[in-house]
Amino acid sequence: MKSTTTAGLKSIAMVEALKGVVVMLAAAGVIALVHENAQAIAEEVVRQFHLNPASRYPRIFLDALASLNNTRLWLLAAGASLYSGLRFIEAYGLWHERAWAEWLGVISGGLYLPLEIYELMVGVTLIKVVLFVINVLIVAFLGRTLHRGRQRLGAYV
Repeated sequence: MKSTTTAGLKSIAMVEALKGVVVMLAAAGVIALVHENAQAIAEEVVRQFHLNPASRYPRIFLDALASLNNTRLWLLAAGASLYSGLRFIEAYGLWHERAWAEWLGVISGGLYLPLEIYELMVGVTLIKVVLFVINVLIVAFLGRTLHRGRQRLGAYV
């Protein structure tokens, strides 16, 4: 039983660390845009992917980058760095089977569930369903692990 829980916690820790790496890379990309012409870079990305710049999603992307300035870019990078740091802290705690990290995982994962449900109500896609299911499974696993830990502590009191 313990090895299953340990394997599950280590797997979730790796997912959280991977999320931290991805967001850290995104923060680095945002920092790289400082002092660059973000609009020109966005237009080049749209062109490279052969997207129609007048269609809905490329237009949203282009408009969002057009309104960015260096202050907003630094704020985005700072926010991404904080989020990434939180993911790394959670990953460390889960890897070392710390109850505080399990609580952090349940709370942070649970905060996303209403947003994910809303997104599914707006439109169902395979990616949205997969992310929702993974998040539910992680929150349920961590909740079960916390519950069992409390039961074991109760047996010793």
